[in-house]
Amino acid sequence: MSAHALDRDLEDLATSARAALVREIDVSGAWAGDPVWRDVFDAVPRHLFVPYYYVGVVGGYERRWGQSPDPAARERWVRGAYADTPLATRLRDGELLSSSSQPSLMAMMLVALELAEGHRVLEIGAGTGYNAALLARRLGDDGLVTTVDLEPEITESARGHLAAAGYHPAVVTGDGARGVPQRAPFDRIVATCTLPSIPRAWLAQCRPDARILTPLATGLVTLAVQDAEHAEGRFLHTPAYFVPLRGGSRSEPELPPAAGLPRRAREHELFRFLLALTRGSLDPQEAYTLWEHEGQPRRERYGITVRGEHQWAWLDDPEGPYAWPLPG
Repeated sequence: MSAHALDRDLEDLATSARAALVREIDVSGAWAGDPVWRDVFDAVPRHLFVPYYYVGVVGGYERRWGQSPDPAARERWVRGAYADTPLATRLRDGELLSSSSQPSLMAMMLVALELAEGHRVLEIGAGTGYNAALLARRLGDDGLVTTVDLEPEITESARGHLAAAGYHPAVVTGDGARGVPQRAPFDRIVATCTLPSIPRAWLAQCRPDARILTPLATGLVTLAVQDAEHAEGRFLHTPAYFVPLRGGSRSEPELPPAAGLPRRAREHELFRFLLALTRGSLDPQEAYTLWEHEGQPRRERYGITVRGEHQWAWLDDPEGPYAWPLPG
């Protein structure tokens, strides 16, 4: 079989695998609130953004590569590129540095942004460039989308993937916690890495009535921006686990040990979310007492408020009895 025919077969496989992924996300209901995203995901080829990736195997990781000399390995690469799973794309000494997020979670986050025609969007964490491509496809104008990452090798790679897919948003190398002031103001900011608190620089680069969506603790919070000093919003219902933002000293410490608490609490992801959210404010026993007293609250009952120099997490009411400061 000629190389050209093999390439065509792989392209056909990618097209059918992408259609299957879109059907799977459709069934999940992720874009029920904004079904235009269905056509966007159907149009943007994810495999161009993951020319190689790593899958976990016993004892470490296996590299899947689109240029493997083995036809069966190339098929596994294509099929894996369209699995509804996160894909590890950069490792260093066994540590995950960058990944392509789970497509159905990406779809849910993009719907939650509530995009409209003409919106200017800043993405924190360029990753492979796939999310920026989806945004550019939806908005129909590369100039409306900016993506930033601290690592030059990540931004260079993302820029190449985007160009190969026919998209040219602004790809900036820099500390995402500082935003991209030269491209501001933004109508939407979306982060694909987790942070311990909301950088004030983001609010300053937003238009009034902008929207910020970011991972925090083990969830996703959506903030309505009032002005450069004020923003507030609640968590979405879904759990979310992202690589921490790199840059400055913004690292995520480990959860406090929860020894002595019932196993059902220690292993319950909603309790672990509360532990992460109240880290430094509540010890595990205090968090457990609150969790039980309030009926094991779901994520949607929690929120974040930013007001000037202060920002805090809360349960049910920003001014209520349950509030915990976030790191500045």
